[in-house]
Amino acid sequence: MQDKIKSIVQASVSVKEQILNDAVMIAKVETITNVLIEAFKNGNKVLFCGNGGSAADAQHLAAEFSGRFYKDRNPLPSEALHCNTSYLTAVANDYGYEFIYSRLLKGMAVKGDVIVGLSTSGNSKNILNAYEVAKESGVIIVSLTGKSGGQMKDVSDYLLNVPSNDTPRIQESHIMLGHIICELVEAALF
Repeated sequence: MQDKIKSIVQASVSVKEQILNDAVMIAKVETITNVLIEAFKNGNKVLFCGNGGSAADAQHLAAEFSGRFYKDRNPLPSEALHCNTSYLTAVANDYGYEFIYSRLLKGMAVKGDVIVGLSTSGNSKNILNAYEVAKESGVIIVSLTGKSGGQMKDVSDYLLNVPSNDTPRIQESHIMLGHIICELVEAALF
C-alpha cells in the first residue's frame, strides 16, 4: 500500500512539474491574475461555478476572495453560484439542471464581471450555458479544465487546461493554480 501511496503522490507532483515547466501556462496564470485584479479594481465581481468536486473547489476559491487569503483586509466581491440550495433545486426542477448557472448569471452579472468555470472534462453543459449568457452580457470567461479543454476551450476568453486526464490530479492542480491567483490578486490589491 505504501508504494501505491507514493505512486499517487508522484503522479500529482508530475502534473505540477509539467505546469511549472510550461512557460505558456505560467504566462496564462499571470494574465488571468491581471484580469481579476482589473475586475476588482473596477468594482466588478468574480463568480465561480463547477460540478461535484469542482463545485467544492469553486466555493473554496470564491471564499478566498470574499473572506481572506493571507491578509486581514476588506472582502472582494466573489461568490460561487451554487450556494443557494433553494434556488438550485427550484431551477433544476422547473427548468433543468443545465440552466442553474445561466439563469443566475443572467440575473446578476454585469459587463466586466468575471465567471470562472471549473470542469475537469471541459464539457459541463450547465457551465457552457452560463458562458452563452456571459458572452451576451460582456462577462469575461475564465476556465480551468483538464488537458483537452473540452468544449469550454472554444468559448473561453482565458483557459488553464491542466496537462492531465485524471480527475483527481486535475482538481489538485486547479486548487494550486487558484491559490496562486488568489495570493497574487490579494498582494496586488492590498
